[in-house]
Amino acid sequence: MTLSAALPAARGPLSEAVIEALGRDERGDFPELPETADADPFGDDLQLALHVCYELHYQGFTGVAPEWEWDPDLLRLRAAMERVFLAALRANTPCGDDVEEALAPLLVEPVNGTGLSHFLAADGTWDQVREYFALRSIYHHKEADPHAWVIPRLRGKPKAALVAVEFDEYGGGRADQVHAQLYADLLDGAGLNSQYLHYLEHAPACMLAVVNMMSLFGLHRRLRAALAGHFAAAEITTAPSAQRMEKALRRLDADQRCRYFYTEHIEADAVHEQVMRRDVLGGLLATEPELAGDIVFGIQATDLVEQRFAHHVLGAWQQGRSALRKPL
Repeated sequence: MTLSAALPAARGPLSEAVIEALGRDERGDFPELPETADADPFGDDLQLALHVCYELHYQGFTGVAPEWEWDPDLLRLRAAMERVFLAALRANTPCGDDVEEALAPLLVEPVNGTGLSHFLAADGTWDQVREYFALRSIYHHKEADPHAWVIPRLRGKPKAALVAVEFDEYGGGRADQVHAQLYADLLDGAGLNSQYLHYLEHAPACMLAVVNMMSLFGLHRRLRAALAGHFAAAEITTAPSAQRMEKALRRLDADQRCRYFYTEHIEADAVHEQVMRRDVLGGLLATEPELAGDIVFGIQATDLVEQRFAHHVLGAWQQGRSALRKPL
């Protein structure tokens, strides 16, 4: 897995401005900033532009100067796009300040679920599973990294508990067990390309939004509780989803490397759920009860972007077409 990816092709004026600037041989004045107010907050152009800006804080892009990470003009454009995206997330979530009420639906496993992993477990084809693997690689290549941003923004019990969860996500100190590496192994096992962000060009806006939301929450201290809410929601829902994916892979007689990624998450995230609910969220609410609304927002925003992603993928498959922007 290479350490950085090539710059993707632009999908509109916002992403074109960002990618054109980063692609220069030498840094210079940033081009005239495009208008963001009328941009589709969940559209390909804004989501790709944001993803490219955020990636500078992770592994960067091949041939792009590291100094771009803190370029004031680029950060100014990113902030404008973040305002549009954040406003849309808030406008499409019911909000509230009852954390237990927000978590309650996630703790009940539906008898006749209709979600993406339910479909793959029961009826998914190997080609559809491979598409799903390629799409989710946009996050799993950096699994746990967006959540690490919140560590220095916490104190006491919530901080210690979240670090314990992250320690497991990073393989408990074993490089071959780091979850991002396990996903690279999964891609190899499925006959897919395991290079870092190889499938960025294939991923639609709804997948980019899932990762962008994590980066947005993680990179802003004022949104630390939203990131904690997101992380808790993700850990609560991952174990049952992983069980369904492992069922799909058993049915399809998939490579053991594909199955191992999910069996590892079944075991780990069942424990993580309790730690996140009791020690991270509980600890935050005990010391900063005013953050309850932000925690709820993080939980609800996670459901929003994941539902949008699932709707896109299932909708494409039901119409007999690929969920990818271009075929594998």
